Amino acid sequence: MPLLSVLLNVLWIVFGGLWMAIGWWIAAIIMAITIIGLPWARAAFNIGFYTLLPFGQKAVSRDDYLGREDVGTSGFGTIGNIIWLVLAGWWLALAHLITAVGLAITIIGIPFAWAHLKLAGIALWPIGKMIVPAD
Repeated sequence: MPLLSVLLNVLWIVFGGLWMAIGWWIAAIIMAITIIGLPWARAAFNIGFYTLLPFGQKAVSRDDYLGREDVGTSGFGTIGNIIWLVLAGWWLALAHLITAVGLAITIIGIPFAWAHLKLAGIALWPIGKMIVPAD
């Protein structure tokens, strides 16, 4: 990982990244406890790690990246995303939005606010996403 990404990730953790990653992991644990929520738990754990260290990585559509559709990118994935949105997605997105607004007030926090806004979008519709190196 380039030095700039390391520096940005350290600053990110200080400016809300750690708390938001914990929020994702709490959602994942709650989903895993229900057993039925295991598919959402896996996605939430992966995105939680991405939320902890987002610089140097990016979230992409799995079918675009792999060139083929699977269960998570089909109609079942859409149904799964709707269920996720109702159960956990809206409050994670709201937490990212609140954090983004707080960071956007400061000039130095604007890049981090932008990253939180991207994560808010992912929080609403995470199934079918894949975290890959930004290179």
